[in-house]
Amino acid sequence: MPEITVLTSDVHLVEGTVSESSATLPLADLERVTGFVLKEVGLCSGPTCIPLMGRTVVTDEVVDLVALAAVLGRTLVLDADAEMVAMSDDAQLRSQVLNDKVAPEVVLPDLDGTLHALSASRGKKTLLVTFATWCGCRYDLPGWQALLDELGDDNLAIYAVAVDEFPEKVRKFTGGFDGPVMIDRHHVLSEVYAMSNVPTVVWIDEEGTIALPNSLAFGTDTFAEFTGVSSGPHLDAVRAWVRTGAVPEAANEAVADLSLDEVEARLHFRIGAELARRGAADSARAHFDVASALAPYDWTVRRAAMPLSGRDPFGQEFLDLYDQWQKDGAPYHGVTAL
Repeated sequence: MPEITVLTSDVHLVEGTVSESSATLPLADLERVTGFVLKEVGLCSGPTCIPLMGRTVVTDEVVDLVALAAVLGRTLVLDADAEMVAMSDDAQLRSQVLNDKVAPEVVLPDLDGTLHALSASRGKKTLLVTFATWCGCRYDLPGWQALLDELGDDNLAIYAVAVDEFPEKVRKFTGGFDGPVMIDRHHVLSEVYAMSNVPTVVWIDEEGTIALPNSLAFGTDTFAEFTGVSSGPHLDAVRAWVRTGAVPEAANEAVADLSLDEVEARLHFRIGAELARRGAADSARAHFDVASALAPYDWTVRRAAMPLSGRDPFGQEFLDLYDQWQKDGAPYHGVTAL
């Protein structure tokens, strides 16, 4: 079989086939690519097993990825020309985040490639702060560092996560920040938390329970006049939470799940980003255009695609999009800004 690329939470090169309606890979690669193994009881990952209920997923040691996705409840996007397949993450894991307020285990590399488990801060109150080089919030890390300097002795940890592509580009904006800076190249964190913009901040308590879900928050007032959001109220709320355990009323609000279109958009973005890395600019742009049409106000898709396709994420295209987003009510997967 020829070599294909399967995009999950990472990039996997395997023997396989991709057409407009089907995709396969060897059974020997199933666990490495998906985390599942085939057993008599069904598809299993750790203690969790999903029964096949008479559905055929494997024939002659070859996995039918379309059938597999149906059993797992995942979404697939196929690109036969590029010989690529993108598979969505586990919607049940996102449900635990949005409905049960359980912070999942997410492991991401820092800017030097060293892996960090977000659960390493258990026992501390933790801020999960997302940013990107395509966002003005790239200048906010000094503000978060000042908060860490103030509250670090009160058992606060801050993890900064760049929803970005290039570690060296991110590094230019991290000087002076002492907390871990990780990079979410494959948008794993933004998918499992249903984040649609940066900066998005999540509060996680000592036991790993989400105390405040996705919140639009800034570490400084650098762009407060443009965004209309001051950093002060959120920073004061963090101080109260760390020192007294108090949480704002917004903590009781629900964060909407990703729609099927938004899930599909993220898969097109993953393929587009991988094609851009390989220098296939026109093919990448085609996937970015589809993603933007499916999720026009998901900034982790639409604005993040701009620098990957040679467009300015701070230029007139962004300003026009921002104006239209505001006119349409500024939709956002998050609670009311503090």
